[in-house]
Amino acid sequence: MAAAMVAAVHGVGRQDRSSPGGGGAPQVDTGKYVRYTPEQVEALERVYGECPKPSSLRRQQLIRECPILSNIEPKQIKVWFQNRRCREKQRKEASRLQTVNRKLTAMNKLLMEENDRLQKQVSRLVYENGYMRQQLHNPSVATTDTSCESVVTSGQHHQQQNPAATRPQRDANNPAGLLAIAEETLAEFLSKATGTAVDWVQMVGMKPGPDSIGIIAVSHNCSGVAARACGLVSLEPTKVAEILKDRPSWYRDCRCVDVLHVIPTGNGGTIELIYMQTYAPTTLAAPRDFWILRYTSGLEDGSLVICERSLTQSTGGPSGPNTPNFVRAEVLPSGYLIRPCEGGGSMIHIVDHVDLDAWSVPEVLRPLYESPKILAQKMTIAALRHIRQIAHESSGEMPYGGGRQPAVLRTFSQRLSRGFNDAVNGFPDDGWSLMSSDGAEDVTIAFNSSPNKLVGSHVNSSQLFSAIGGGILCAKASMLLQNVPPALLVRFLREHRSEWADPGVDAYSAAALRASPYAVPGLRAGGFMGSQVILPLAHTLEHEEFLEVIRLEGHSLCHDEVVLSRDMYLLQLCSGVDENAAGACAQLVFAPIDESFADDAPLLPSGFRVIPLDGKTDAPSATRTLDLASTLEVGSGGTTRASSDTSSTCNTRSVLTIAFQFSYENHLRESVAAMARQYVRTVVASVQRVAMAIAPSRLGGQIETKNPPGSPEAHTLARWIGRSYRFHTGADLLRTDSQSTDSSLKAMWQHSDSIMCCSLKAAPVFTFANQAGLDMLETTLIALQDISLEKILDDDGRKALCTEFPKIMQQGFAYLPGGVCVSSMGRPVSYEQAVAWKVLSDDDTPHCLAFMFVNWSFV
Repeated sequence: MAAAMVAAVHGVGRQDRSSPGGGGAPQVDTGKYVRYTPEQVEALERVYGECPKPSSLRRQQLIRECPILSNIEPKQIKVWFQNRRCREKQRKEASRLQTVNRKLTAMNKLLMEENDRLQKQVSRLVYENGYMRQQLHNPSVATTDTSCESVVTSGQHHQQQNPAATRPQRDANNPAGLLAIAEETLAEFLSKATGTAVDWVQMVGMKPGPDSIGIIAVSHNCSGVAARACGLVSLEPTKVAEILKDRPSWYRDCRCVDVLHVIPTGNGGTIELIYMQTYAPTTLAAPRDFWILRYTSGLEDGSLVICERSLTQSTGGPSGPNTPNFVRAEVLPSGYLIRPCEGGGSMIHIVDHVDLDAWSVPEVLRPLYESPKILAQKMTIAALRHIRQIAHESSGEMPYGGGRQPAVLRTFSQRLSRGFNDAVNGFPDDGWSLMSSDGAEDVTIAFNSSPNKLVGSHVNSSQLFSAIGGGILCAKASMLLQNVPPALLVRFLREHRSEWADPGVDAYSAAALRASPYAVPGLRAGGFMGSQVILPLAHTLEHEEFLEVIRLEGHSLCHDEVVLSRDMYLLQLCSGVDENAAGACAQLVFAPIDESFADDAPLLPSGFRVIPLDGKTDAPSATRTLDLASTLEVGSGGTTRASSDTSSTCNTRSVLTIAFQFSYENHLRESVAAMARQYVRTVVASVQRVAMAIAPSRLGGQIETKNPPGSPEAHTLARWIGRSYRFHTGADLLRTDSQSTDSSLKAMWQHSDSIMCCSLKAAPVFTFANQAGLDMLETTLIALQDISLEKILDDDGRKALCTEFPKIMQQGFAYLPGGVCVSSMGRPVSYEQAVAWKVLSDDDTPHCLAFMFVNWSFV
């Protein structure tokens, strides 16, 4: 009370920010102090809960409605709300910092354990190196030193590879025998997760940190292929275990998991006998199945362990189901170690170790089954990412897309992926049958006359299949690609649908969702491809996968003397477009939808999947982009250099799988099959043409043909741009220490603001852009010349440019106000200011217009 009396001064009072209700010791702010009663604080808190920032009118209304506040001035009420918002912000920040501190503490513990494991691995390697040296110098000398831990580990590793050699005979067909297998599996799994039973090599680009996915490593020189991950998530161990056991929800290649037997153990754990089927990633190989023992148990330190291994003749145990057309693969001791963290959350260790029987596939495809990086991307990293995604959604910070909750959107992604896998594999038990070919074996046609069995009972299929009878037809093909990064190809196919898609086929697919579908899909001459608008719906935490709606505008097709002009919609899933993700599969899957976009809408997914077959080089992909800029003209010295560099760093192979699905009526099945076969062949030819155009080793030649005659070399253009900017504005655009043309090009290319040039024509199109400009337009140098200036500017931007255009042509430059433009993907981009100036050649003749968008960002 004494402090309150001393603090009384004239003016507006400010309540103490450390007090949750505005009472307590005051903080003086050049005004009289007001002591709020508990009733007054309660009334203010009630209003704050409804509106944290009330207007002046609302505050005056509050004083009138609450007599207990009548002795308080409106300005003092305003200060109370200011302080209350400040305290709320401080509490949130303190909570965030505590969360970051807990993450850093747990990550530090994880890194210390990883360091200990690496030290043990180094000790073992040093010991083995010394032993090998001794054997080479004196082969007759044999060592009996078993003091090093590595001897035990090596023995375990040998036992792991030859389990039948030292394992005593036992009856594994009873619970006691299965428990013995389970405990042995647990020990071997822990030796991989936290020990040195496998030589782990950290994957490039996977750096640990409080917000990173974790520590990712792959196996080196072990039987089968293995991957390992350690990470932190803000979910409790039991919830994490529940998610991980639901494998079809996060492992996209998993077709089904059937738990056939559950056996409780005396220690409180459970043993499960599981039959699992996985999809084949391409039409060129058979799918895999597994017969697995899964053991769930708790450890003395409170950790939860889920480990598993295949039951084989060497391990013993009951025999599992045998399904025709599946190749039996083996799970070597693998699993999940889930440890609780102080303050909440879990620390997860994941080990995936499998033998996929690579010898049963054609030699060219064996890298798909022998690459630990592909295993890491498909299973290990996918599991960790899914858990982090669920944790992020549970926090309530995930924005909803299209008015739908994240779980609903995630279900759409799973249905698209699963539907595409079903189309690629065409399992007979789903109702698929092969149609006879037309003599060529390049395209496979399969049909399904029982589509309701395929789409599931939860989906409303009445839209898709007419009452007179029909089904689903799938045309699919696979091909090998050379020197084309999968991410680059899929990104191009996504951004430039008109390069490969037929609008008539799109219209036929969309018409199947309407009451009166087309009768014959063969007539497409009247159609034209309208513009493509991408409407984002959702994306994963690390943006490695995103769900979106594609609106195809301006279609007009003549069919049977009926003119249709209507927008069409596709639900599209794109993943794997990060070129730096080693072993990642790039995929573009889409399905037609109608305007209602119901949760139970039927989906017939079609699309592309590109999987790398060779190990990814460590050369940074960013250098290729700069080389691209230096090969913009015939005759430049950089052309040969760029081609030779890229050919040496991008000599990779990948397998492309294409599958397109169509609904049909029974009496038109043959016609639809003929159309589908021809369409897939056309798409294959288009993709091959695109692949040749974007292959890094061919980039120089492609851009040479794209450039108009007489255009300057890249470094000359950079010099012209910088010189013209300085001439018109008096300021330097490119600040370089060297006067060489190469340094000018590099400075312009790396400029933080978006710089781009467009032609001086009636319909200006872009001819060049720096890296920031390409990022802003979301395009590549190859596709840049297909974008017009008018297309990216909004109405205000076009009006401002038209107003200032005479000034640009007379004075040479003009400043345009800030505003919003649109990328080639339809995303809005804001910028603070734009500068337009006339670029003059060496003889002072106008060459092009240059634009610089300052401080741009995606809205």
